[in-house]
Amino acid sequence: MTMPHNSLAFELARHISNQLDGEPYVVRSQSGHVATASGGYRIPDVAVLPLASTRRFRESYELEEYAEPLPFVAEVWSPSTGDFDVETKFPEYRQRGDAVIWRVHPYERTVIAWERRPDGSYDERLHPTGRVTIPSLPGVSIDLDALFRAL
Repeated sequence: MTMPHNSLAFELARHISNQLDGEPYVVRSQSGHVATASGGYRIPDVAVLPLASTRRFRESYELEEYAEPLPFVAEVWSPSTGDFDVETKFPEYRQRGDAVIWRVHPYERTVIAWERRPDGSYDERLHPTGRVTIPSLPGVSIDLDALFRAL
């Protein structure tokens, strides 16, 4: 992956992790697998996992794979994977019922956020700048200007 892709994935995970201090979540960057309906899995660039879901893997040699919906997943756009993310991964994350899904674009310096509604549909919002809250993670908001300064 490109340096902007890797830097943004790391920085987003760090920004979230710093705000979750003491909360019952684990943040992963480019690790951990989420199950898909087809029986496969995807590895999000950033994922927030409920701590309780990770316990079964702590002393196990099984693949760290999460079938339950997650509170947050994000993909950072890359020239090599951008179309695949849009056409395949984002629909799979919505089908899984993940609460908040982000596409972070390092060159446009924007975030598209999909937030799950109670009826299972998603609201889509474009965030070009400013502070964006993640409603599924109480007290967590990301300053996009600060995030994109990592580039």
